Amino acid sequence: MPTISTWYGDISESLFESFKAIRLVICDVDGVFSDGRIYLGNAGEELKAFHTRDGFGVKALLNNGIAVAVVTGRQSDIVERRMQALGVTDIFQGTTEKLAVYQQLARKYQLQNREIASIGDDVPDVVMLQHAGVGVAPQDAHPWVQQQADYITSMRGGFGAVRELSDLILLSQGHLQLQGGMSV
Repeated sequence: MPTISTWYGDISESLFESFKAIRLVICDVDGVFSDGRIYLGNAGEELKAFHTRDGFGVKALLNNGIAVAVVTGRQSDIVERRMQALGVTDIFQGTTEKLAVYQQLARKYQLQNREIASIGDDVPDVVMLQHAGVGVAPQDAHPWVQQQADYITSMRGGFGAVRELSDLILLSQGHLQLQGGMSV
């Protein structure tokens, strides 16, 4: 099978071609944008860590006309603030029916499944990965989820998995730029 060499390793030509069609990236949050851990303080505060590389990847997608949405089962003000800071407007939290949201987003953007990529790390995300043209799992996703994915990132969730997906999409579409910008 012919392959394309990338910074993240070799990928099949057919997968590279699939990335070319992507117009929307749907992301889970915990285990994708974060490492999946939730820190709880004595005063009830909740903390999560987000990587600036992932933020840069989201901004790059948006700047190139590729929509980004987050669909997560948890509800968190932290997620709302972080995604708004990145320019993400499609933020769905407390979602138990991820397929319904996936379908709603496909209708909103008038996209076919082949034009959608989805990245998730655990069982509730599989339905979106299976419908998407490209289903992606972070390197440290649940093993069964990895088996359902078209691509497994070389980066772990919360440590650049979203950026890797962003880079591969933009590389395939001829829009990957390696000039400066702001960390986000």
